[in-house]
Amino acid sequence: MARTNLSMSISADGYVAGPNQSEDQPLGVGGMALHEWHIGPAADHPVNRQVVSDMMDGMGATIMGRNMFGPVRGDWANSDWKGWWGDEPPYHCPVFVLTHHAHDPIKMAGGTTFYFVTDGIESAYARAKEAAGDRDISIAGGASCARQAIKAGVVDEIDLQVSPVILGSGERLFDGFDAGVPKLELDRVLEAPGVVHLRYRVIR
Repeated sequence: MARTNLSMSISADGYVAGPNQSEDQPLGVGGMALHEWHIGPAADHPVNRQVVSDMMDGMGATIMGRNMFGPVRGDWANSDWKGWWGDEPPYHCPVFVLTHHAHDPIKMAGGTTFYFVTDGIESAYARAKEAAGDRDISIAGGASCARQAIKAGVVDEIDLQVSPVILGSGERLFDGFDAGVPKLELDRVLEAPGVVHLRYRVIR
């Protein structure tokens, strides 16, 4: 059965990005440290490779927020920004970007096309489901997009890659939820050097 997976690297104090995000520091001050598990020396550890595969391989569609797509704010104007990932992004599927400002689709090499959705997470999810068919959907982040997806009730499982990093401020994943919401059940615990991978099933 197709699943909708939310996967995010997170600090020990609950942040998925540090403060002062910019083009030079897209994950904010200190935020890159959260991703050492898959871009640092331990990237080839079998557990980390498994988690990356679970996160990326075979996805039928991806949803992300505009802040994850890039640093451009407000109207797109004449911006030629095409994402952080070069000519061939790692998604290899349709990617639906939440934004308040319309933009023509951007077709990239390797099967990735960025579509810009201006009418909210429910619309993005409906389009992602149609594009994915019987394949899985990934909620890629950032924090605002993730919170919207959780609140909309479209997330089946949440994967958190927890690093022993304290950011102190920035973008916190679970801000704005009532106590006990969402209701989670621990489904999997994996460990690799410097990171614990937790999977929670969302109970509806």
